Amino acid sequence: MQFLHGYYEPTLLILYEPLRTWPGRIAIRQDTCCILALSLNLQQRVHPVIWSYTNLPFDCLRLLAVPRPLGGVLIMAVDSLLYLNQSVPPYGVSLNSFTDFSTSFPLKPQEGLKISLDCAQACFLSYDRLVLSLKGGELYVLTLFNDGMRSVRNFYFDKAAASVLTTSMTLCEDGYLFLGSRLGNSLLLHYTEKAAEVDDIAKRDEKTESDANDPPSKKKRMDAIGDWMASDVALIDPDELEVYGSETMATKQLTSYTFEVCDSLINIGPCGKICMGEPAFLSEEFVQNTDPDLELVTTAGYGKNGALCVLQRSVRPQVVTTFELPGCVHMWTVMGPPAEKKPPEKTEESDDPASEDKAAEQPLTNTHAFLILSRADSSMILQTDQEINELDHSGFSTQNPTVFAGNLGDGRYVLQVCPMGVRLLDGTRQLQHIPLDVGSSIVAGSLADPHVIIRSAEGLVIHLTLRGDPAAGCRLAVLRPQLTAVKAKILSICVYKDVSGLFTTQYREPDEPAKPEKPLPPPKESIDMSSNGLLDDEDELLYGESEENPIQKEPVRMTSEEAPSVAESMFEIKEVAPTYWLFVARENGVLEIYSLPEYKLCFLVKNFPMGQKVLVDSVQMTAPSGTKSEKLSDMSHESMPVVHEILVVGLGIRHSRPLLLARVDEDLLIYEAFPFYETQREGHLKLRFKKMSHDIFLRERKYKTQKPENEEEEKAFQSRQWLHPFSDISGYSGVFLCGYRPYWLFMSSRGELRCHPMFVDGPIHCFAPFHNVNCPKGFLHFNKQGELRISTLPTHLTYDAPWPVRKVPLRCTPHFVNYHVDSKTYCVVTSQPDPCNHLVRFTGEEKEYELLERDSRYIFPTMDKFSLQLLSPVSWETIPNTRVDLDEWEHLTCLKNVMLSSEGTTTGMKGYLALGTNYCYGEDVTSRGRIIILDIIDVVPEPGQPLTKNKIKIVYSKEQKGPVTALSQVVGFLLSAIGQKIYIWQLKDNELVGVAFIDTQIYIHSVVTVKNLILVGDVFKSVSLLRYQEASRTLSLVSRDVRPLEVYAVEFFIDNTQMSFLVTDAERNLLLYMYQPESRESCGGQRLLRRGDFHVGSPVVSMFRIKCRMGDIAKYDRRAASIVDGRHITMMATLDGSLAYVLPVPEKTYRRLLMLQNVLVTNIPHYAGLNPKAYRMYYSQRRFLGNPHKNILDGELIWKFMHLSFMERSELSKKIGTTVTQITDDLLEIETYTAHF
Repeated sequence: MQFLHGYYEPTLLILYEPLRTWPGRIAIRQDTCCILALSLNLQQRVHPVIWSYTNLPFDCLRLLAVPRPLGGVLIMAVDSLLYLNQSVPPYGVSLNSFTDFSTSFPLKPQEGLKISLDCAQACFLSYDRLVLSLKGGELYVLTLFNDGMRSVRNFYFDKAAASVLTTSMTLCEDGYLFLGSRLGNSLLLHYTEKAAEVDDIAKRDEKTESDANDPPSKKKRMDAIGDWMASDVALIDPDELEVYGSETMATKQLTSYTFEVCDSLINIGPCGKICMGEPAFLSEEFVQNTDPDLELVTTAGYGKNGALCVLQRSVRPQVVTTFELPGCVHMWTVMGPPAEKKPPEKTEESDDPASEDKAAEQPLTNTHAFLILSRADSSMILQTDQEINELDHSGFSTQNPTVFAGNLGDGRYVLQVCPMGVRLLDGTRQLQHIPLDVGSSIVAGSLADPHVIIRSAEGLVIHLTLRGDPAAGCRLAVLRPQLTAVKAKILSICVYKDVSGLFTTQYREPDEPAKPEKPLPPPKESIDMSSNGLLDDEDELLYGESEENPIQKEPVRMTSEEAPSVAESMFEIKEVAPTYWLFVARENGVLEIYSLPEYKLCFLVKNFPMGQKVLVDSVQMTAPSGTKSEKLSDMSHESMPVVHEILVVGLGIRHSRPLLLARVDEDLLIYEAFPFYETQREGHLKLRFKKMSHDIFLRERKYKTQKPENEEEEKAFQSRQWLHPFSDISGYSGVFLCGYRPYWLFMSSRGELRCHPMFVDGPIHCFAPFHNVNCPKGFLHFNKQGELRISTLPTHLTYDAPWPVRKVPLRCTPHFVNYHVDSKTYCVVTSQPDPCNHLVRFTGEEKEYELLERDSRYIFPTMDKFSLQLLSPVSWETIPNTRVDLDEWEHLTCLKNVMLSSEGTTTGMKGYLALGTNYCYGEDVTSRGRIIILDIIDVVPEPGQPLTKNKIKIVYSKEQKGPVTALSQVVGFLLSAIGQKIYIWQLKDNELVGVAFIDTQIYIHSVVTVKNLILVGDVFKSVSLLRYQEASRTLSLVSRDVRPLEVYAVEFFIDNTQMSFLVTDAERNLLLYMYQPESRESCGGQRLLRRGDFHVGSPVVSMFRIKCRMGDIAKYDRRAASIVDGRHITMMATLDGSLAYVLPVPEKTYRRLLMLQNVLVTNIPHYAGLNPKAYRMYYSQRRFLGNPHKNILDGELIWKFMHLSFMERSELSKKIGTTVTQITDDLLEIETYTAHF
């Protein structure tokens, strides 16, 4: 259905098919589609039919309403394209030769084109031009030629580019096109048109008249390729030109379009198969960890968008070197005076993208010259150049601990704050020393060049400003700021330099758009990112790799000169003058914002630590001290959570997204500023802060038997600075969060806040960015053992994603991926479509190939050609000479690592790769398949090719009596599902010898085994549990589910001694079955009982099991450790590109979290008012007698408890009779057990 343009009343056009047909019946019934236009008269409620048309081709797919002044409708059919308009004769073209016999609708063949429009997406760029994206990702620009009568008389197709396989297409605004894709990365394209000269076309018209006898293909060849893009008008019949006059045709200007990628959204779906493997690069410092270090690999995409996605949940730094330096409490890195040759640049701005390329020849700029380490009673100053040396004699103070250090004067001067004084240095030379005795020692500092604010232990604040210029010599001026006279002690301060323009006290007209908030066209950004290796082969993804057209190989990049002019015409980037603001958090829960340097209170929030959703300016000023309200607030803040530290930092593109982070008790609050002009109060900030949700736990897990650590140390650790902003570590900016569970918070130019844990090194005590010759754009951190590590952030992963991810393009469809443990390689099965122009006929056992002769506009069907290849996780390149090609027509149905009994090894078992295949010749030929057993052997690598140390050896490959649909191992034997039977084989002397078999249901497609138990999933008949008895060599059915179920994947679910069976189905449910022969309804164990169900909402086709992550539990609680050790997590990947896990929890935890889930359903607002409880109920179209069993908690909903405010959390926990601490501990426990990858 579509609304048409150009009518007075809303007019709805409907495409429908009253009598159905299909391609096999078009000889008898064709042209079954019709259209009908209804005029909707809303006043009189009558809807007359004003236009109808019948006998359209049966394969019409969709309607596109053509904008005014043309009007009418374009109808896309699979093999044709039609234009219809009321009271105008229809015009249609055939796009390939299928229309010769599929329709009798009058169609004109479109010259020089052979395409089909199934799965195509379309979008109008202007009233007579639209972009078509075909199912292979080709982008065509279609131009409609109209004569004077509102009617279209010609179509012109111009192939512009080859792009991602498109699922949806939207014109964002002039010049920008969004291609949404389910199978690849979604792209934002910038298109520009290049016009051809009008006189050219007129001249060419004359030429056409003179040699009208030439065939059109010859004419095309006469012109150079660049010309004929513009001269396709010349291919119109000369007679038509005479009838309609050549003037009107020549005025239509033909243009060709170029597309370039501005940005892309990474997509890891659809995840067909998932497996875990070991990362190739793990610094040796982390190899001794008790838990294995793993990464996830999934298959993604289809066709040329096929890829492998390598996912790591936690950040693993590449350690350059480690020093033992016990007793360090704090550290800072500062820059030294600039080299004399050139003026210094500022650190905050990351390097200009253009200078990235030159960085190779130039020495690094803005490197950190000094590292200041603070101990409890002294400081240590290290000079960091080619090597790191300690400075004995310098202007720095080493006798006292350092409280704060930083750079002033655009990075020229160094400031060192000690408990009793402040020093200003130029390099190692001391310029100024200001002793400060304010009654208590100085404990914290905050800097925004040229302002420094320091705070004493008693909560006294001192303001220092850098004055003067480098020639005359700079000095620090000391100021005692006049803050609001309130008795409440100041707990934390932060000074912030705002360049976003959001922090303003001026009232602005609401209709004037907020300039800095707008997203900007990011051609510059994307180039910058590719230089960091983040946009992997994005160009190739856009322009494809199809060989047939040389034009698309030359994408036209905008030159840097014309880029700004385009940007200026659309967005105005206003230079914002920086403003300075001081944030103050007090003991009574008040957060104040003062403007610097005049110290005017511009914003005041009461009860800040409570974590409300929005921070609002409490306009009523606090009453003067001594009144009743003051005493009341004194009482109430006893129960108020303590603010340990606050940090305000501008992140995102050009620091336009100010974030306020606060560490309150054991929580982290993150707020983002947004403009709010309704504030009536004069001189107050016109903004508010909204809370951002995250899943970060700050607290560490406490064990009952754990000895309480020294409380003093604990307190000191809590009061340290945990939040460290950084502006350029491997090209990213954000905040690093130290503590028991360290996290990276990144925000890239796209403006999405990403939180990634870094648990690999345990608790981290302090952190500093470190830009040095030996470690460019790296960082330093101290772990719990007092080791200083100098590290870099691995750049082969993209951190602007929910999990750090690396996408490895394969350019063909991946079907299976499997990690081979012995050789540490991945085995990948892919397929490539080949056009197929012959059929197979069988006469007895003999194959005959029948070649199909077809005309030049016939589109041949494609056949998938399968192959298997080894990949090395070191570089994610294919290993040479390890490719195994399957036969033509042969499809690979399963791939498994199997351990088969072998006399050649000490354990009596040897690992092999087993493949099952099937020959798909068509429905007339009986299906047959092969079992192939491969061994990956180590050989001597070829010189200069270290990857060639592995080769594939084919151990067994024979045809079977039916299709091989599933494979597994059972007690050293090979188990295979062949047709409707399951066989067990023994591998002896490279031959398979039959051991046992059993008859099964329709089509077994998934099998998993544990010891001698076999769980099989059938495509329609649910699951069965089989058992193989070795003594009697029999395979027997133990129990099965009697209800029909379309199974997608099966896996065991293990909790110590209890085993159940997880099954996912076609209706996106997750089911839990148990074998309970003592239960009455199981009929003596013949039936599997359903014990839990849950609606996932995405199709799950791949699952695997992994043990719980132990962490430190074994050190403190042996008994708990033994219980946890026997618990398995079941991981799963969905076709929507999401990852999930199921974990067994103890009964007490389950009851508590179930009550929490029930209160959360009714107590928190849900998106669009949807009901999570109803959504997670088992869903089925078939109606069965029996209730849903539930028994599976909705983790996504329960985790929203962590997003609530302090008050809401305590209220909800009171409702269910427990405490917030207890619930947080439960969630933290689940989080630590599942913190793999």
